[in-house]
Amino acid sequence: MTGKILHILQPREMENGPQQSPGPETGDRELNHWRLSWDENRVAWLYFDHAEASVNLLSEQALLELGEILETSFRDAPKGLVLRSTKKSGFCLGADIREFSHIAEEADIVEKLQAAHAVADRLAALPFPTLAIIHGLCLGGGLELALCCDYRLAVPGARMGLPEILLGLHPGLGGTDRLTRLIDPLQAMTLMLTGRTVTADEALKRGLVDGVVEERHIRNAVLSAMEGKLAGRSPGLKTRLLTTRPVRRLQARLMRAKSAAKAPPEYYPGPEALIALWEQHGGDGEEMRQAEILSFAGLMTGTTAQNLIRIFFLREKMKKLTQTRQFPLRHVHVIGAGAMGGDIAAWCAYKGLRVSLYDRKPEMIALAVTNTAELCRKKHLSAAATREVLDRLIPDPRNHGLLRADLVIEAVPEKVEIKQQLYHEIEPLLKDGAVIATNTSGIPLQQLRGLLVDSSRLVGLHFFNPVAKMELVEIVLHEGVDPAVLDKVCSFVGQIDRLPTLVASAPGFLVNRALTPYLMEAMVLIDEGIPAETIDRAALSFGMPMGPIELADRVGLDICLSVADLLRDHLGPALAPIPQWFRDMVAAGELGHKTERGFYNWKNGQPQKDTDVPPPDREILDRLLLPMLNACMTCLREGIVNDEDLLDGAMIFGTGFAPFRGGPMHYARNRGFGEIASTLEMLTAKHGERFRPDSGWGEQD
Repeated sequence: MTGKILHILQPREMENGPQQSPGPETGDRELNHWRLSWDENRVAWLYFDHAEASVNLLSEQALLELGEILETSFRDAPKGLVLRSTKKSGFCLGADIREFSHIAEEADIVEKLQAAHAVADRLAALPFPTLAIIHGLCLGGGLELALCCDYRLAVPGARMGLPEILLGLHPGLGGTDRLTRLIDPLQAMTLMLTGRTVTADEALKRGLVDGVVEERHIRNAVLSAMEGKLAGRSPGLKTRLLTTRPVRRLQARLMRAKSAAKAPPEYYPGPEALIALWEQHGGDGEEMRQAEILSFAGLMTGTTAQNLIRIFFLREKMKKLTQTRQFPLRHVHVIGAGAMGGDIAAWCAYKGLRVSLYDRKPEMIALAVTNTAELCRKKHLSAAATREVLDRLIPDPRNHGLLRADLVIEAVPEKVEIKQQLYHEIEPLLKDGAVIATNTSGIPLQQLRGLLVDSSRLVGLHFFNPVAKMELVEIVLHEGVDPAVLDKVCSFVGQIDRLPTLVASAPGFLVNRALTPYLMEAMVLIDEGIPAETIDRAALSFGMPMGPIELADRVGLDICLSVADLLRDHLGPALAPIPQWFRDMVAAGELGHKTERGFYNWKNGQPQKDTDVPPPDREILDRLLLPMLNACMTCLREGIVNDEDLLDGAMIFGTGFAPFRGGPMHYARNRGFGEIASTLEMLTAKHGERFRPDSGWGEQD
């Protein structure tokens, strides 16, 4: 193999692309998304290099061009064909979902998929060895393309998966068939039903790839494959048994039960469609691939997939807010090692930042370190990687990290005077350019900045519990924030792999302002004698991940009461009254999950619920849901958040608002602003002023 070809083996983005040595029949073809080279051993190297993009997406044009290459460039058969990517990000991130998301007719999607399948089938049928070399991310349609090759080699660090289920879909380029025939079909179905990715080593263990090879050994590995020295995979007895119809039917029943417990099929039809595909057609490749096309098209035009795809783009929109010109922060100092402060410090260390953690109580710092180790265990980090995380988390009982920090995050008790005094004490000690961020859950920054000499460096960074799971961070602004400070904190949120929403400083900000009426109405329903389980069931019937009573217990009843009191002072009768017995529960230390006693008793981290309770009626759901939607409309009208999409994203990623609904405002638009307003008017007449519809329902309809 020539030095020239060895040079272009390194995956990277190149200004001029890989040098090309046209082989027989390539001529002077102008390629936009692929680059074809031949080496001295007559091995063809086909590089995926999507034009004018930093990542490879399997767009319609890229697939059509691949089909033309496969049809016309290899009549004088090479010794073999190697597929690679030139992009740093990886082999391919999947199909360009934008090309499907606005197609309304199933027939049009079927036509597109049939054309794509024809290309994939042509690759799979080539009469000479084919090999995909996978580095970085190889997802969705990218992995399905690699599955068409005879062999797959992974570079260390590669990650592979078929995450279509997370968009309400399943693989659509033949992956449902090819994966279930290549590896243990039960493992294949699990990968597709969960959408999880696997490392290169995991992929090798499962049989998804034929080897894990360092870049410097790729040349020899390719030659071995072309000479038939890679054994490849053939179905074993277990795999053959699992493809028989009786076994498929039995396994499908088990899959349905497990899947329905996590994703109710009435809301998320993708898993059931995938299970039905394998149950009915597994073992017959051609039949299953044809059925896959029809099934995918039906899902794509359904509301669940359309709304989950909407959420995918909301996520991308929120990520763009983090793409500032600021250099990455190096050192974060957290003041307060309680539940939130300790978890924020742990997450920052896990994401690669140096973090110092201060608390007046050394035992709280020690507990935070223990919890960080537990986070690493849950993330399946090796002992060495765990040690690296713990080394980055610096216990700081003397508060020395304050002097060196780029960003100081305070997570002290929700008392204005405590926070103000803290800022007064630390401000003179901060280095130039350091940012002060408060994790307050609802106190307006105008009330906190009074003792600061330079209040332009103060900003809100409101994390949500549990920090390791909740992706949202509210970036709270007041009118005096320095734009450079905003850039820094947006960049920081991106560094720690979280999604920001910019909100104005007002009581409760966005999420707690919208969530509190929902939670407080649940308290009123309990006061009326409705069982907690019935109230929670109403929310679950709408598709919420948990009910408001369980959510309040998990958040902490003391925190719920604190935010409710804050908003009560601001909103008055627009918020449900706070029952005295609720205050008594908090005073008695019955705070929910963290004390193992609240509205529910908690055991092993789970609420103990009574299953023998009456079902909810429709009005219970409207009494819970519509005050939340009303508050969202108020936040939009008042400019607390100025983007409807970002509001929807914040409520989904910060509260778990039923994802398949597309967000609260998206749901409200589909239901009809007029219908929302009229229902609120009816509830106002029946239950009081807290249901009075916001004027925005009429202004924006």
